Amino acid sequence: MLNTVKLSVFLGQIKVLNELCLEVREDEITGVIGSNGAGKSTFLNTVAGINSEVMGSIEYKGSEILGKAPEAIVRLGISLICQGGRPFRRMTVLENLELGAFIRSDLGGIKEDIDSILQTFPNLKQRLKMPAGNLSGGEQQMLAISRSLMSSPDLIMMDEPTFGLSPLMVKEVGRVINKLRQQGKTILLVEQNAHMALKVADRAYVFEVGKIVMEGSGKTLLQDNRIKKAYLGQ
Repeated sequence: MLNTVKLSVFLGQIKVLNELCLEVREDEITGVIGSNGAGKSTFLNTVAGINSEVMGSIEYKGSEILGKAPEAIVRLGISLICQGGRPFRRMTVLENLELGAFIRSDLGGIKEDIDSILQTFPNLKQRLKMPAGNLSGGEQQMLAISRSLMSSPDLIMMDEPTFGLSPLMVKEVGRVINKLRQQGKTILLVEQNAHMALKVADRAYVFEVGKIVMEGSGKTLLQDNRIKKAYLGQ
């Protein structure tokens, strides 16, 4: 579904990503792990059209998307959930959901999707008229995932969805990610919580200082002694 070929990103004279070759396959969860500063968020932002000093290629469903504006990339079916969810805090939960559908005009379909989302996230249903800034951290993350679904994406990119969450909410996020895959969504998951990411990922990549240093199935990497020592504290 998504392929990058020798993708490099620059911030001024600094090469932040160095010739990344990465594949996201349809109907799979692809994980990306690595320490802070490894380039994980930069990679997602680049696919989403946010970074401009880029070399290489990004293909989505066989077509080049490098250089396209962020809104155009959303219209192609790619959604990015930023770290922390970043809801519009003064807007209500319902207004956040409606804003997620800004590229759509099918009012009936939008209402059906909101009803479906509220069945998946009943806590949000009880808080529809509440300002999003009043939600707990876990609820804000669920709202961010829900808002991204409102654009009807085929590929959902998640940047550290478990950041700052309790162990209980980390498990809940993992459950939601698996449920989305069962619903036919393709997931590109960037996580510093390596254990959670590798547990749910079909395949995964390890970033270090802007380079891919390891790749393989999530299960295989989870058992790798180098991963255990560097990322799992074992």
